[in-house]
Amino acid sequence: MKAKIILLFLIALFFSCNKTSTEKTEPASAEIVSSTFKPANLEEQVIYNRAIEAVIWGVPAVNFELLNESLTNAKGNFNEIIYWSGLINSKNQTLTPNPDVVYINPLYDTRKGPVVLEIPAAEGSSSITGSLDDGWQTAIEDIGPAGVDKGKGGKYLILPPDYKDKVPAGYIPMPSSTYTGFAILRSNLTDGSSADLQRAIEYGKKVKIYPYSQASNPPATKFVDLLQVPFSNTIPYDFHFFELLNQFVQREPWLNRDLVMVDFLKSIGIEKGKSFEVDARRKEILNAAIKDAHSWIDNEYNNAFQTPFYEGTKWALPVSQEFVKAIGSNYSIPNNYPVRERAIAYSIAYFSAKHLGAGQFYLISIKDDKGQEFDGSKLYQLHLPANVPVKLYWSVTAYDRETHALIKDMKYFSRASTSPGIQKNSDGSVDIYFGAKAPAGKESNWVPTDPKGKFELLARFYGPKKGFFEKAWKMGDVTEVK
Repeated sequence: MKAKIILLFLIALFFSCNKTSTEKTEPASAEIVSSTFKPANLEEQVIYNRAIEAVIWGVPAVNFELLNESLTNAKGNFNEIIYWSGLINSKNQTLTPNPDVVYINPLYDTRKGPVVLEIPAAEGSSSITGSLDDGWQTAIEDIGPAGVDKGKGGKYLILPPDYKDKVPAGYIPMPSSTYTGFAILRSNLTDGSSADLQRAIEYGKKVKIYPYSQASNPPATKFVDLLQVPFSNTIPYDFHFFELLNQFVQREPWLNRDLVMVDFLKSIGIEKGKSFEVDARRKEILNAAIKDAHSWIDNEYNNAFQTPFYEGTKWALPVSQEFVKAIGSNYSIPNNYPVRERAIAYSIAYFSAKHLGAGQFYLISIKDDKGQEFDGSKLYQLHLPANVPVKLYWSVTAYDRETHALIKDMKYFSRASTSPGIQKNSDGSVDIYFGAKAPAGKESNWVPTDPKGKFELLARFYGPKKGFFEKAWKMGDVTEVK
């Protein structure tokens, strides 16, 4: 009798844990990810599970490795500066790039010793906003008026992992947790005119990078112009992801916070000091895992908008405060390593600030006021009230919803307070339009979109003032124009 009771209990427990779709206790978002992968045994299930974890953990490393791959394809090298001699176009397929600044991007390699990054002092309207990031895309420090040098410029000394020597006087120490990394520097515009653009380019090219061993007689910095060169770091959610992750692991040191991943990666074929070789079945498993990891990340990105920046709107910074604090501390806060939130952030961006909100702040929207995703075949309007609380400028950019890169082959991609000819209303407010066709008489305030695709919007606020965070000024939702 007792055995029957136990059997009935187990049967009831089984069915309580396997309810029908009408009896779900988990939120719908938890069941979005599905797979056609069917493990032949428990070992294959472990490989699949660990591959998904490797993707979520490895997104920022792969994101950076893509930057290196594109650099090599463009005939550039470490300890050089890639830049764009004008406002970028859609040949630049990096993640959510800013089309309203001049990009100056030094890439460093400290495997042969420290590297010097010289930043010029701000001059009148010329200034830089940016950060120095390690290979995990974690900001070591911010640079420019909102950074360590406070606009005075200086010599940043980038130090390799575990560097023990004394830093000489006159240098700003930048200890990197990886041998390689990069700086994302933006030379800011004021009115967007041809003369203004040239000024920003010339100022940006005052940045220098060279080995510290040659500091007494620095060689000329090499600048590689990518304005007309295809350049991409949109994340490949296929087997190439794991190839890139392996390259990063082979070059960079293991960090104590990540040692649990040593065995995880070994399970999928990635092991430091060994070649990455997998048989056909394991490759099939990894391809299934990356596909499902992509679905999961994109679903989590969607869910990240549930806490809006402005109450009652669809505008949000789709990362948690936990993540912002963690990255600002280089993940040194005990019991806080938000790998999940990090994957979401770096699936749409390739940069982080040390002190988010000091130099710039970002808000993203993927839906209109009715909760519908932005459709490139429709026309939308965004109203910006007067007196946007920024010291430098504001902008709103449209990106491809699928890739998070600039929409290909558009005339331009954004409208900003620095856009020449932008029209203001009589009260100083601005209306911006997004769609495949410009509304009559509003071409200067229009951002074109692809009628065959979906898009997302990113609003930038450079030099945000206190009033911005107090939300005395509020940006409303995007509305469809009927």
